[in-house]
Amino acid sequence: MTISTFRINRRKFLGASSVALSGVLLSGCDVFDGLPADGSVRNVLESANDLTYRVQRLLAGRDALAQEFSEADIRQPQRPNGITAPDDSVYKDLLSKDFADWRLEVAGLVEKPLSLSRDELQKMPSRTQITRHDCVEGWSCIAKWTGTPLSLVLDEAKVKPEARFVVFHCLDTIERSLSGDVKYYGSIDLVDARHPQTILAYGLNGKPLPVENGAPLRVRVERQLGYKMPKYIHRIELVDSFAAMGFGKGGYWEDRGYDWFGGM
Repeated sequence: MTISTFRINRRKFLGASSVALSGVLLSGCDVFDGLPADGSVRNVLESANDLTYRVQRLLAGRDALAQEFSEADIRQPQRPNGITAPDDSVYKDLLSKDFADWRLEVAGLVEKPLSLSRDELQKMPSRTQITRHDCVEGWSCIAKWTGTPLSLVLDEAKVKPEARFVVFHCLDTIERSLSGDVKYYGSIDLVDARHPQTILAYGLNGKPLPVENGAPLRVRVERQLGYKMPKYIHRIELVDSFAAMGFGKGGYWEDRGYDWFGGM
């Protein structure tokens, strides 16, 4: 078996296992949410998620790259996913001023908290990559993304040794209820956060990031599925656990049954 064949097969194996598990959760998330914490089905699913995480880390390594493509492979606009037009008053106000007042806050377990404007981010070294977005719903789309490597922002903030995860807090309301609005949130570990293809994207296909795709800023985590790439980001928090975050599973969809590790 050649190295290239091995890489293709490894990606198919990991992608199929992750999508298969996610498909179970998508088709029956209400049932899954009702399972007891010590239920055998829940334990099997959570063990499988952990296995996928460990296998990906073992086979791919820390810096193995997701496949990148050529300009000729971009055949359609990037299909939006999730919320495409936030109706939150704060977001609308920022949008009306072309995000001139928007700031990216970096806080939590860091030595040097940051507050960066979009202009300041764009003045940092950038990376452009043409990659495939794989959605848990089963569709894919190739697009060119430009942004600031997340690792550079983390280096600027000086992450404390006890930090384990990067949490993304977003401006879009994903759920409204009598108990209050829930803004979208998600997380990755520091291995993926420092991966060379993990960027804070502000550009798409050579133009400013559109609203439907997450303006002013979204994260690209190219070795994971689309729901692991939050849009409309305004705050990054370094944490050592998910205990104080939602239901403690590491993200909005993860709290409702999705795998925390959506690796490909």
